Amino acid sequence: MNRKVGVLTSGGDAPGMNAAIRSIVRVGRARGLEIIGIRRGFRGILEEDFVPLGPRDVSNIIQRGGTILKTTRCPEFESLEGQHKAKDILEKHGFEGLILIGGDGTFKGGEALGKIWPGQIIGVPGTIDNDLYGTDFTIGFDTAVNTAMEAIDKIRDTADSHERIFLVEVMGRHGGYIAHLVGITGGAEEILVPEEPVDVIAVAERLKEGRARGKRSSILVVAEGIFPGGATKLAEKLRPLTGYELRVVILGYLQRGGSPTAIDRALATKLGAFALELFLSGETGVMAGEVSGRLEATKFPDTWTKKKPLDTYLLGLHRYLTT
Repeated sequence: MNRKVGVLTSGGDAPGMNAAIRSIVRVGRARGLEIIGIRRGFRGILEEDFVPLGPRDVSNIIQRGGTILKTTRCPEFESLEGQHKAKDILEKHGFEGLILIGGDGTFKGGEALGKIWPGQIIGVPGTIDNDLYGTDFTIGFDTAVNTAMEAIDKIRDTADSHERIFLVEVMGRHGGYIAHLVGITGGAEEILVPEEPVDVIAVAERLKEGRARGKRSSILVVAEGIFPGGATKLAEKLRPLTGYELRVVILGYLQRGGSPTAIDRALATKLGAFALELFLSGETGVMAGEVSGRLEATKFPDTWTKKKPLDTYLLGLHRYLTT
């Protein structure tokens, strides 16, 4: 009998999740595994919402955003009672392994389940936030950055035409990875991220200095997690300090959708296959990642307790690029 492995997507959706599912199904079947899709994340385990997946079931999904397996939060699974219920269901259906595609919340769920269920659990980093230690890039990050960058390019046209200052808020509650890269590639005058304290008075002074040098418009890229209220609150603080007309644009869920870029499709394909290799080699409780071009396995707790730094070289360049 073929070994049975479940695959699910959990937490926020990310472009490239479908490419990872496709890779897991086709490579898994080629390696003699039975791949079972679990709909709607951990809730799908508790509701026994399982569907066998074969090569034809994942045709023409590599280019699609979102996730064909759907995703949702599951408060019931967060309790020990819910986790024991999931354990019993997985054992009843003969699962030997789970591949979890998601972010830190997903892996925390996998870590908890792994303490009471003897099956193997492997993670695949699927989150636009790029905030997981153990992989240089997460699936969906590149697409989200490109989506936000294109939006900023369009906003700049209006900013220049009306000689205004725009604050563009991007996703990033705990990390400024999107804001950092979007700000650099979009030519933003200011990049405000949770990793660095925000000096509102200093920001106001730099905006006024820029206006004195002839800058008639500016773009400030703001990670949503800089402080409560994000870009909207920042604009409220800057208006009386500058006297300028400010506009706020919140990109929000726009960043999660869309067809994944070639980079995200390739990364998802590679990490999906690597997750299966880790399973077949007997690993459990680890995330499949890529660091400096090398495939590496990182224990679940390290993915959220260890901090991945921003690119300090690019950050250092920013002050020269905005003169």
